[in-house]
Amino acid sequence: MDPRVEPAAVLGVRLGEAIVARNLGGRVTPAVIKDLAWIVHLHEEKAPDADWFEIAVIHHTDCGSALLADDDLRAGYAARGGWDEQTSLKMAVLSSKTVQEDVAKLRSTPELAPGIGNIAVGGYAYDLATGKVTTVVQ
Repeated sequence: MDPRVEPAAVLGVRLGEAIVARNLGGRVTPAVIKDLAWIVHLHEEKAPDADWFEIAVIHHTDCGSALLADDDLRAGYAARGGWDEQTSLKMAVLSSKTVQEDVAKLRSTPELAPGIGNIAVGGYAYDLATGKVTTVVQ
């Protein structure tokens, strides 16, 4: 969602070369899992031996979702009809720890099994200041 980050441009991907899903903080949510379940199913059914496919979780520095860790902001958001405070706190991108959590969630969620075991799932951090992408989980 952050206008400072265009994932395809960051990765040097041209139009048509990647599926890019964007959401608050780049976090793995139930909606993301549902979308990926379709993609994993297609991979299993149409290209099971393909090794060109990777699911990449990318979080970036200075992410606005980190502000969900602020008690007052989070309470105000919940009061407006946003996520409840506990869910909001879990959505905060605070460090490479959240990349690791999201990759682990993808690898273990039943909705993506068994096909997820045949797909590369990586976790990355993008530094807004340097433009560098760092591998967090391979």
